[in-house]
Amino acid sequence: MNGSYRPGTPCWIDLMVPDQQAALDFYSGLFGWSGEVGPPETGGYSVCLYKEQPVAGIMKAMNPDGSTPDPMPPAVWTTYLAVHDVHEVVRAGTAAGGSTIMDPTEVMDLGRMAVLADPTGAVYGIWQAGTFPGAGIVNEDNTLTWNELATTDPQQAARYYSTILPITPASSEMPGAEGYTELKVNGRAVGGLMSLDQHPKGTPPHWLPYFRVADADATQAACEKAGGSVMAPAFDMPVGRMAVLADPQGAVFAVIKPNEAPEQPDPM
Repeated sequence: MNGSYRPGTPCWIDLMVPDQQAALDFYSGLFGWSGEVGPPETGGYSVCLYKEQPVAGIMKAMNPDGSTPDPMPPAVWTTYLAVHDVHEVVRAGTAAGGSTIMDPTEVMDLGRMAVLADPTGAVYGIWQAGTFPGAGIVNEDNTLTWNELATTDPQQAARYYSTILPITPASSEMPGAEGYTELKVNGRAVGGLMSLDQHPKGTPPHWLPYFRVADADATQAACEKAGGSVMAPAFDMPVGRMAVLADPQGAVFAVIKPNEAPEQPDPM
């Protein structure tokens, strides 16, 4: 993919875990990614590659001073939304009722980032591209294909994201998807929004990454064999067959085999 992502579009995901090497081994085995622990100047951050293109980041959970957190935070995937100006979106997010988890930070010449929480408590990142626009491949097998927000208050969340970013919420017109909201950028669906009602009681609001796969059942079996777990066994839905899985350290993600080839991104 060439160029930058349109503001509001999910452009990157990364995973924070207690055991970075174990996560690298797991996802390399599951999706065929390659990656290694990065240099000290980047905090060891690993950019995982697929077909020689960046697809996701994996990092060890640590405090800003490099020490080990106590207690250790849960392993979690973070979705990053592309923005033109990190500082502007941080200010807008606060004004719209959200909060700032991590202040704007320069990442060498790669770009500028911040980590925020929406008013319902779902945590996400924002990314202002420098030399690094984000994922180099999406919507192909073994790469990111969808990002979905599950929240206690879909209406409040929809207002928040549409206020701070050029995102337009729209009721899904897919059969069997009543109550599901698509998040659109420039008329194209780039993510989803749904209620937490169908999730286990106590599940906090969160963004969930979906990876496209050639066979959801086979990926589910491979995840279990590698020490992961199944949160929702493979099932059919209007757009394909999916499963919700967790890696051996507890980070939750979804996989889907689409019924049709998804629309290719228009990042610019």
